[in-house]
Amino acid sequence: MCGIFGWVLGAGKHQERKTLIGLTDLMFHRGPDGSGYWLHKTADERFQIGLGHRRLSIIDIGGGAQPMSSEDGRFTLIFNGEIYNYLELRQELASLGHRFRTDSDSEVLIEAYRAWQLDAVRKFRGMFAFALWDEASQRLILARDAFGKKPLFLSEMKEVLLFASEIAPLVQFPGFDRTFDSEALGHYLLNRYVPGPSTFFRGVKKLQPGHYAVWESGTLKTTRYFTPPVATTVPAVKTFGDAVRLFDETFDEAVRIRMRSDAPFGAFLSGGIDSSAVVATMVKHSAEPVRTFSVGFQEAEYSELDHARAIARRFGTNHNEIFVEPDSFMEHWSTAVLRRGAPVSEASDVPIFMLSEMASSSVKMVLTGEGADELMGGYPKHRAERWIGLYQFLMPHLLHERLIYPLARSLPYGMRRLKILALAAGERDLVNRMRVWFGGLSVGESEAMLGRLLSATPPDLFPYSSDTESGLRRTMFFDQTSWLPDNLLERGDRMMMAGSIEGRMPFMDTALANVVARFPDEFLTGGRGGKTVLRAAMDKILPREIVRRKKVGFRVPVGNWFRGPYREFLQGMLGETSGIARMLSAPKLRILVTEHLDGRQNHERVLWSLVNLEIFLRTFKVAI
Repeated sequence: MCGIFGWVLGAGKHQERKTLIGLTDLMFHRGPDGSGYWLHKTADERFQIGLGHRRLSIIDIGGGAQPMSSEDGRFTLIFNGEIYNYLELRQELASLGHRFRTDSDSEVLIEAYRAWQLDAVRKFRGMFAFALWDEASQRLILARDAFGKKPLFLSEMKEVLLFASEIAPLVQFPGFDRTFDSEALGHYLLNRYVPGPSTFFRGVKKLQPGHYAVWESGTLKTTRYFTPPVATTVPAVKTFGDAVRLFDETFDEAVRIRMRSDAPFGAFLSGGIDSSAVVATMVKHSAEPVRTFSVGFQEAEYSELDHARAIARRFGTNHNEIFVEPDSFMEHWSTAVLRRGAPVSEASDVPIFMLSEMASSSVKMVLTGEGADELMGGYPKHRAERWIGLYQFLMPHLLHERLIYPLARSLPYGMRRLKILALAAGERDLVNRMRVWFGGLSVGESEAMLGRLLSATPPDLFPYSSDTESGLRRTMFFDQTSWLPDNLLERGDRMMMAGSIEGRMPFMDTALANVVARFPDEFLTGGRGGKTVLRAAMDKILPREIVRRKKVGFRVPVGNWFRGPYREFLQGMLGETSGIARMLSAPKLRILVTEHLDGRQNHERVLWSLVNLEIFLRTFKVAI
């Protein structure tokens, strides 16, 4: 797990080595164990190639330094991530005559590209973002893993191509234009995050998940190489027992290969079924007690520490805990925004950052349960989506708009989930319904807040392109192509790496995704609480109260804190002198704040989004 930064600069734009070093080292937190820098000119001397690397040493600690060049000098690589099946690929490549000087997965990546060229990325079972210079063909290959667990940001200017694991090095490049993307603001209000490939900087884009890009002779061409199988696979598993067996076998392997490490590792344990399943499977493959790490709050209704302790006792783990209080949360908040390079979408990001800092004192890598809900159908919306078509068939649109919609909007503070369900059920437009589930503003509310019409068309329509008749699969496809890479997986990368620790996610395994896509809808959401196959697979391994308990989710009591210790902070951040107030309607901001503070409505999610946007504007000194 590392941080990468690099450039391709045309004539007149070349930079000195100290610039490459300085910008790369802005990501010291991603790689405190080592660094490397490489400057090179193309054969015609028109372009300068710069590659910088910060290393967190986990595989081949003594021999995997980067930038790494092949023995013949043809290829030079900077790589962030892990290829979990690198041992199997290494054996296959050796049988083809390839030779290796190190024990690293980085060298396997180089030789895989030598053997299979761009098709190599389809063979990688892992998480990655890399840049590889091919001297023979005079081209640069940029690639990002299938689900987007590892980030890669791009900036294209006249005779300048920049790329990096985080946004901070890009915006610090000499002459970079920090102009704010006003279109992204509209999408942020609607979604509570900025959908890719956009960011809040007009000059920075994301290389989308499952894509590679090839730079050659001044031109960058991007190609999609992966589509989540939930969109393309016909369910073929006939019996529930077969589904459980297939899942169990593939999940076991996904966990096992993610335990490959030359450095100490552990697991983040929430006490829910997802992380508990990971820990239970790790114990099967570990000769020593597994190290586990949990985070909790003084507010009992938000803390799952009792459940995490039960799992730790059950499996004899070396368990560690951290309590998050308002003061310590506040101390980490602005740093979390800086490392995210964007507003922090979910309040839970900050405790993950704090937990990562604590865990990094004893381990360099952890396994997590991230992605289970999106892969296995674990959210309430997944169960609801199976029936929304029927509701819309039976309920006339006009009746919903005139009766159900007004009633839903007027529901009191404590009924936020019921309100979202009622609003989503009547929304016939798929794009808008996906937004409703996440509790952002409606199109009308966003336009009123902005004081102008906005383009509600997403910057990338691919997450809405599934033509399956299954409402569940359309929703899961959206989750796997937008909500995950642009929100939850961003947290998994940026917040853990802010604490100098690597996160590995067995549920985000491409082989496992292929298996789960073969299950009929009812195998996923047919039981109480969803994730029916997962619960059945864990039924004889985990305590019954963990398997059967209602999904809680990792929540932070920020709504309570806004009305308590953060009250003045909230009012100051969204006051009339703020950057937010210059972009949005100050009177409507006051109404949102007042209604929440008075307990009349629960605007926690929207207020969180707006406060984070204000912190972002101040941290990055964005030109608005």
